[in-house]
Amino acid sequence: MNKNFGKSSVFSLFKGVPLSCILVALFLLQILLAVGLTAYLSISNGQKAVNEVASELRRQVANRVEQNLQTYLSTPRQVLRGNQNVIDIGLLKMENLATWESYLIKQLEIFPDAIALTASNEQQEHLAIQKLNDRQFLLRFADKLTGYDLYTYRIDRQGQRTQLPEVIKNYDARSHLDYQAAVTAKKFSFSRIFTPLTEPTLLISASQPIYNSQGQLLGVNSTLTHISQIGDLLQNIKVGKSGQVFIIERSGLLVASSTTEEPFRVQNGKPIRLAASQSGNSFTQASAKYLATKFSNFDQIQSLQQLDFFFDGKRQFLEVRPLQGEPNVNWLIIVAVPEADFIGQIDRNTQTTIFLCLGGLGLATLLGIVTARWITQPILYFSTATKDLADFTNSEDSVLIVQGIKELEVLGGSFNEMMQQLRKTFSVLSTKNEELELQVKQRTQDLKQEIQERINSQRRLGQHNQALAELANHRAISEGNLETAFKIITQKAANALEVERVSVWLFNGDRTKLQCISLYERRNQIHSAGLERNRADYPIYFKALASTRTIVVTDTRTDLRVQELSDELLEPNNIVSLIDTSIWVGGEVVGTVLYEQIETPRTWELSEQNFVSSIVEFVALTLEVCDRKRAESALREAKEAAKVANRAKSTFLGNISHDLRTPLSSMLGITQALQDQVYGLVSQEQRQYLNMLESSGKNLLELINQILDLTDIESSKIELQQAGTSIQGLCDSSLSFVKHLAFQKNIQLSVQVPEKLEPIQVDERRIRQVFINLLTNAIKFTKEGGKVWIEVQPNSTNEYIFFSVVDTGIGMLSDDLFKLFQPFVQVENSSTHRSTGTGLGLVMVQKIVELHGGTVHAESQLGKGSRFTVKLPWKKVGEWGVRTNY
Repeated sequence: MNKNFGKSSVFSLFKGVPLSCILVALFLLQILLAVGLTAYLSISNGQKAVNEVASELRRQVANRVEQNLQTYLSTPRQVLRGNQNVIDIGLLKMENLATWESYLIKQLEIFPDAIALTASNEQQEHLAIQKLNDRQFLLRFADKLTGYDLYTYRIDRQGQRTQLPEVIKNYDARSHLDYQAAVTAKKFSFSRIFTPLTEPTLLISASQPIYNSQGQLLGVNSTLTHISQIGDLLQNIKVGKSGQVFIIERSGLLVASSTTEEPFRVQNGKPIRLAASQSGNSFTQASAKYLATKFSNFDQIQSLQQLDFFFDGKRQFLEVRPLQGEPNVNWLIIVAVPEADFIGQIDRNTQTTIFLCLGGLGLATLLGIVTARWITQPILYFSTATKDLADFTNSEDSVLIVQGIKELEVLGGSFNEMMQQLRKTFSVLSTKNEELELQVKQRTQDLKQEIQERINSQRRLGQHNQALAELANHRAISEGNLETAFKIITQKAANALEVERVSVWLFNGDRTKLQCISLYERRNQIHSAGLERNRADYPIYFKALASTRTIVVTDTRTDLRVQELSDELLEPNNIVSLIDTSIWVGGEVVGTVLYEQIETPRTWELSEQNFVSSIVEFVALTLEVCDRKRAESALREAKEAAKVANRAKSTFLGNISHDLRTPLSSMLGITQALQDQVYGLVSQEQRQYLNMLESSGKNLLELINQILDLTDIESSKIELQQAGTSIQGLCDSSLSFVKHLAFQKNIQLSVQVPEKLEPIQVDERRIRQVFINLLTNAIKFTKEGGKVWIEVQPNSTNEYIFFSVVDTGIGMLSDDLFKLFQPFVQVENSSTHRSTGTGLGLVMVQKIVELHGGTVHAESQLGKGSRFTVKLPWKKVGEWGVRTNY
């Protein structure tokens, strides 16, 4: 295909013009265009670079400020979330804020940004810890013991308290705005920025409502931090040479600034918030006024805004970014950078570029003229010499001859040599192509053979998967039926592997021999059992079983591990290959599964070895299921025997208690008659012995009666007489039974029952017995002048009602609480080891409450008293009582 460039409309303009002139003209035109374009791009890119650098700087600074703010705001969240986790796992309780004191002090030491931590609950209790310095704290506390008056103490790091004269009467933290705001939000939230009355600063608080697992509000946990710390963070961030960063609220009030200016002014001794447009810094003030003009309402700014404006005749760059991550912290981050911080060096670089371009233009023009003349002369000779190469494909002996320039002569010679090499290469490639075709044919045959082998392997793998799936769903394996399961396993394995024999062997009791439990012969399709192998006859084989999970033998005639089996097993049955897998149950080998190939040696593939490993797992599973079935049967028999023994025990205790109570009652009657001098005068010494006898007899009779009651409950003989019962009357009557005991120790008794409670459906006599036992214990372990009272509180849904017997007694360790409800067990310490009792009172309490469908819970703190809470179902009462038998 020929192209005539000389007839083109463009090239016709240069017809007859020397090549040197054309080259010089075009070269100069290119240089002029390049220099002009370079100058234009230099100026344009300089301005673009200013915008990009300013934009990148603003973005990086805003990102860093946002990260610092998120880190600053995440600290209160981490503190309060950690407290929530501690409450969830039961280490702290919102119902007992007294245990929070040391914990909150440690938190203030760990999180230096926080200046105060508070906790308030729904019982009107309040605890606040404020950090004065690294060694001193302020404690403010109000609870039931203080009459809900707020007391203030100064404490050091060792917990030493000094009460301050400040006392706030009837303090209720639930009425405060931060408590109500947290309850309304029902989640973690920050407050608005506020100024305290005590010092010129800005503060912000974070609150977290605490709920129990039923969604009931327990209280609120809060933290308090300084806003001034944000200003310290901003002052550490460098924004160009003279740029600034400041943060404002949507209202325009200043939050913090990278300058030394405070975000408030002190007026009449009180801090007043400062608007950014009223800032004493002219740059901050101008930026805020521009934003106020640009956006009539700052709430319109919902995304990143990059702006610029002129201040003092100079361009200024702005970036406004809403703070993300905290929906109720509605702040704007503003980065302001003067253009003058970047433009100076770029202007100097632009001038230098223009001067260099002009110098390059002159030098390029001179070099272009010289180069054009130097190139065009030899090109004329080269164009003439290359005409003979136009028909290279048809002229095998064509030769390129170039004269005049040494480099072109060398190029022509190289070109001729290259053509000769190409002809030789074409010949070699033709020969190689024929050889390659033969190799392709051979490779095709090999691929066909590999594909056939792959198909066979996939078929065998499908057989393996089908066999395993059928075994996994077989009932005999899941039920632990050894005989049926082993027959199915050996048959499925033999058919899937296409081997002649598969057998299962298990060790006997003393592990001296292997016994064949099931043997399947595929050719004859028969099952058999009963073969044995003694360990003493085959030591090498048994050692191999113990040392490896799978024995893979391709040729039994050469493998030393199975040579001992040749005479008895291998040669008579013509077994030439085998796989032997150990059965592991409970961390030890209990037997083996044997796969035997006859006549033709076989190389066991990896998929087949994996298959036999799966089969042995089914055998082990069957053995484990069988063992579990046996264990479950033995457990059922043991439980049945335990029930019989328990019934016998109850019958024995009932009979012996009745037999003891009759003569004991007679003894007490005779003792009373002797004390009344029915049979004659009694001396003072005899009267002391009679009193001792009477006291011991009554204690023994009480023990017998409690044993009888406990026996009736355990033997399900007790009969509850349930009827509508007044809650107030039940509590009052219970207190009347123990008034004489409380009077002897000058203990104050009281009851706290909400008004207008509906009656409860219970056995009044039994529940009164519960309260009397709890009240008696409370009085027994309360020192003279103490308090014992009953609290009644229904739950929020009125499904249950809680009766709490509370005392200010000696209490006990939390580790001893689990012993309280064990029969004949008493908790002993330095204060209780002298107290009398049978150890059955709380057991009876628990049994009676459980018969009513309720529970008993105990709380106690050594030296501070105990609380026993009875939870009962609050059933609605009809017109008639109900009798329930158990």
